[in-house]
Amino acid sequence: MSQPLPPAPAQLLTDGQPHHGRYAGRIAALDWQGLAPARQRSWLWRRLHHKRWHYVGLGNDALFIGVAIVDVGWTATAFAYLFDRRQRRLLADWHQDGLPGLQAHVGKAPLAGARAWFRGPGGRLSLTHDAAQDRLQLSVQTRPLRLQAELDLGCMAPPLLAVGPIEGGIVHATQKTSALPVFGWAEAGGQRFALDDAWAAVDASSGLLARETAWRWASAHGPGVGFNLQDGYFGTQENLLWLDGQPFGLGAARFEFDAAQPLQPWRIHTDDGLLDLVFTPEGARAEDRNLGFAASHYVQPVGRFNGWVRASQEATPRQVVDLLGVTEDHRSRW
Repeated sequence: MSQPLPPAPAQLLTDGQPHHGRYAGRIAALDWQGLAPARQRSWLWRRLHHKRWHYVGLGNDALFIGVAIVDVGWTATAFAYLFDRRQRRLLADWHQDGLPGLQAHVGKAPLAGARAWFRGPGGRLSLTHDAAQDRLQLSVQTRPLRLQAELDLGCMAPPLLAVGPIEGGIVHATQKTSALPVFGWAEAGGQRFALDDAWAAVDASSGLLARETAWRWASAHGPGVGFNLQDGYFGTQENLLWLDGQPFGLGAARFEFDAAQPLQPWRIHTDDGLLDLVFTPEGARAEDRNLGFAASHYVQPVGRFNGWVRASQEATPRQVVDLLGVTEDHRSRW
């Protein structure tokens, strides 16, 4: 059986050394100050290589919404989109770049105490923690999409904390949740959507990464089952299955898909025999940018996962039926 995850450490570093591994539970801050001298780099290197982001994905039978605020050191960016699952098209797709510190900020706290914001011409996004209710407040105010939502942390399953070394960089850490109850509303395309039956997941990450970074990612979450899978720059560190609120570590994830036709079905499985799924896209948000010194290719299909998962090789497989989620194919020179 997959071994239980140890509890999250109080901080990422002890005596300058990162706590590499996978853990269950909240951490107060994703903070790399105090790395041992052998892992230190110049101020300029850190400025160019320190990447931080907060991402929220939430959805129900009618829609899927993705919101991100990203600080890549020398610039910042934000996006917010709403995909209408019934019409199978994007009703809103907004993004904007800005200056870190002046127009955007991603704080060190991933959940409790979280504070991330973006303020640009025609767009304001924020994600903040309400300590009294233990909820994340998500706000999007853009021309194509308006959203006010609360994400309840009080009854969530133990979140994942993953920490690990990065080839060509130094170290990375991510805190990810499984299904969070949502309360609120969204407006796009002349329609107003209630979100009170939606489920959300949060990804808070901070790393000293390589200039060239690539990954394939899959994430889907419901009240009884959820998972996070990645194949790329972070190895197997963040591969996790949640079953009935309990987290189980997974092995290496294999993504079988046609990068030239990302709206065709994907097969995703893990080499430990604990997960085997087919992902059927309903649509996607995509973006390709090339500034010469920096470039990115990004496609995030939205769709349904079907197949099975299990906590151990001896356990009876749990069927996964039309579980809403996303995959992602991402390559960056940043």
